[in-house]
Amino acid sequence: MMSLLLPLLLSAMLAFQAVAMMEVHVPDQPVVALHNTDVILNCSFSSTAPFNASDVTVFWQLTDTKRSVYGYREGHDQLADQAERFANRTGLFPHELGLGNASLLLRRVVVADEGSYMCFVRVREYGSAALFLQVAAPYSKPVVTLESESNLRPGEEVALTCVAYGGYPEADVMWQDGGGRNLTDNVTTSVVANEEGLFSLTSVLTVVLEPNSTYSCTLINPLLGEEGNAFVTVTGQNISFPPVALWVTIGLAVCLLVLLVALAAVCRRKIKESCEEARREAEEAKELEEDEESKTGVSAGRQI
Repeated sequence: MMSLLLPLLLSAMLAFQAVAMMEVHVPDQPVVALHNTDVILNCSFSSTAPFNASDVTVFWQLTDTKRSVYGYREGHDQLADQAERFANRTGLFPHELGLGNASLLLRRVVVADEGSYMCFVRVREYGSAALFLQVAAPYSKPVVTLESESNLRPGEEVALTCVAYGGYPEADVMWQDGGGRNLTDNVTTSVVANEEGLFSLTSVLTVVLEPNSTYSCTLINPLLGEEGNAFVTVTGQNISFPPVALWVTIGLAVCLLVLLVALAAVCRRKIKESCEEARREAEEAKELEEDEESKTGVSAGRQI
């Protein structure tokens, strides 16, 4: 019976809104709650006349669908019309109602809880105000991988992939090179939600491969700020020559070695021939000298 009275009471509160109003205050800025944690949706009120906690009626509902989130009247919870997904997850602070505190405790926040909530309060007069709840979840530490760990060729395009998961809302991804230059224009990013509404994010950067280059991936959660970054460095050891170029290089090296060996052999033979020719010339000169001396001795004997 009481569950039937709550909607009627709410309708009456709205119908006579112009007759009597009470100030109800909620945060102007969205309330940010971490996924799977508890959050308090603050709502306070002030009455022009003294009142007891038992005089207070509080009703929380979703602004867009009008579904009941939580009800409280005459000192008791009113949960018959409560949306099923909020069961065992909501509560007030009854001992603080007399102080004007109608805040809602929402336990174990999930992505589906995100949205606008209306706080209705009635004592002798009534009032209402709406606030917005945003849900945030941190992403895992991003991991950057190379398209291929072998047979990388300088000057060719290569894909670098940055992956993170378990976050919300969709994160912004920033790619940079080692000099801090923004490379985001060459990026393709996709997100996939799991059954909890949390995102797995994959971002692919396509670059022209250069040796000894560093590329970094940074995730920025719009609600939590920068969450983490990862980088990969491509060194000369990661890049192999194309097979054809490798065999050409080996062939040139072998030819050069053969040429050097042949040149050394020719030089050795030339040097040997030069030495032998010099020795022959020296022997011939010595023989001529001895002949001259012999002829001179014979001439002298005849004159005597």
